[in-house]
Amino acid sequence: MKKIDVRHENALGYVQKMLGYHFKQSKFLQQALTHRSYSALHNERFEFIGDSILNYAVAKMLFDAFPRLTEGELSRMRANLVNQDTLAQIAAELKVGDALLLGTGELKSGGFRRPSTLADAMEALFAAVSFDADFNTAETVVRRLYAERIRHINPQNSGKDAKTRLQEALQARRMPLPKYRIVEQIGDGHDLQFVVQCDLGETGFQTEAAGHSRREAEQQTAKTALVWLEENFPISKPRKK
Repeated sequence: MKKIDVRHENALGYVQKMLGYHFKQSKFLQQALTHRSYSALHNERFEFIGDSILNYAVAKMLFDAFPRLTEGELSRMRANLVNQDTLAQIAAELKVGDALLLGTGELKSGGFRRPSTLADAMEALFAAVSFDADFNTAETVVRRLYAERIRHINPQNSGKDAKTRLQEALQARRMPLPKYRIVEQIGDGHDLQFVVQCDLGETGFQTEAAGHSRREAEQQTAKTALVWLEENFPISKPRKK
């Protein structure tokens, strides 16, 4: 492995603090955060194990939290929690990007903030914890990171992404469907970002969001639009007799 500088050591310390786990063997942590562009000893094989740990841990949490949901409903809910977008969000909260070891080209192209790279690193971290300790410890780490997300799940929206929920919310209010359009493209190559606008038409509300794909940007801007819609056009619940 190449020499690690002080800034990177500090970033590794922060990641461990946020994980709630301190590695006894730093080699596992370093490999989990090493991209293949940096070293032949990288994190891709770790991802294979980490993916399985993540899926089991989240599945068990959902199974316990929602005893009335069907297998299909639980599967859709889990898919939304273990996908690239959610993992990248968690990685951003842990500042995993600051701790990544990337090759020069990958670093210049913004690999430290690329959702796919961040998501892969998170899976690798779960595997690294299991290698340094055991499966139960890795599961505990996953549970800690996902506890709040699962606590705030609305089962009625399980398996539905932000665009679908926004569409249904507008239909429930008999409003026209939203219009999405790309307003700007920033950067190029691997660092390309799309800025997408969501227009709610007659309401006069417009919002924008950026993402590394058009889909990601649309989902992000739909989330903002949905929050605004529910706050400004609430649907009153029928009074109980």
